[in-house]
Amino acid sequence: MARMGDRVGLRVAEDEVLPPGDWGRPAPAAPGTRAAWAFAALAAALVAGRVLVAPDVDGRALDAWATIFVAVCVQALPFLVFGVALSAAITAFVPPAVWRRVLPRRAAAAVPVAGAMGAVLPGCECASVPVASGLMARGVVPAAALTFLLAAPAINPVVLVATAVAFPGRPEMVAGRFTASLVVAVLAGWVWLLLGRGEWISIPSRPHAHGAAGRLEAFRQAMRHDIMHAGGFLVVGACAAATINAVVPAAWVESAAGSAALSVLLLAFLAVLMSICSEADAFVAASLSQFSTTARLAFLVVGPMVDLKLIALQAGFFGRRFAVRFVPLTFCLAVGVSVLVGGLLS
Repeated sequence: MARMGDRVGLRVAEDEVLPPGDWGRPAPAAPGTRAAWAFAALAAALVAGRVLVAPDVDGRALDAWATIFVAVCVQALPFLVFGVALSAAITAFVPPAVWRRVLPRRAAAAVPVAGAMGAVLPGCECASVPVASGLMARGVVPAAALTFLLAAPAINPVVLVATAVAFPGRPEMVAGRFTASLVVAVLAGWVWLLLGRGEWISIPSRPHAHGAAGRLEAFRQAMRHDIMHAGGFLVVGACAAATINAVVPAAWVESAAGSAALSVLLLAFLAVLMSICSEADAFVAASLSQFSTTARLAFLVVGPMVDLKLIALQAGFFGRRFAVRFVPLTFCLAVGVSVLVGGLLS
């Protein structure tokens, strides 16, 4: 296979697979190198914590931290692998023309269609990030892909069934979660379409494949690229979530439940910090019976769209400049729409 120089003006052989566009640059480091450094830094932090901090910390707190950390990783990893595999399959086997036929030509109309597509894909937020990345790499407008990213983990059938089981005899919670989540996803997509700039988001490149062998190789390379890239950020997010869960006093939660506004904000922030998978968060929300319906709805809407591991994954895939803008936008929309929908349910 002939080597490509500057990739300009050269014809690509039928079976040649082009590497992602960010490969071969002197900086930043390769995804595998970044993941290795992330794991090394985490291991060093754990050793330092065990030597310097553990002797002065209650053993039950350490047990709680370890339990939450492992639970978040174990809970999220299968969905992350599922999302990476689906993203790689989209990249390697689905021609760009398919998305041009499925989605409307006008970007404003493509946003709600992409949100509705999220209702048919079982998976959590960890899966939606690499899938949205794969959609962008295949030419889907970023606003539509981001709408899918927000909607898929919040309104898919598995999540809705879990919500119905967690709140028996309360179909309004299922309807409220579906409605509020879909509205937030579509609004976020439209706002990004109107105000977002191309330099704020880094769209990951993907291999271009020709022929059956080329597509299989493209699938393999995309899988390796994404799983190494996302795995380190998942670990970092799980570490942060476990730390927050272990240090926030339970008494603070109880004291805030009596205030309507404070309880909504508290559960919204707890959803971010606890980083519970969207397939399981409804059972946690149902157990918070001291809080109002609106506050628990905010917990269910915010969690699948904004949590620590999701923030880390978004920053890893799309860049920090994207995350610092899109995360506050999503959080504010999720809280505001939850309050409005919760008011109608009360």
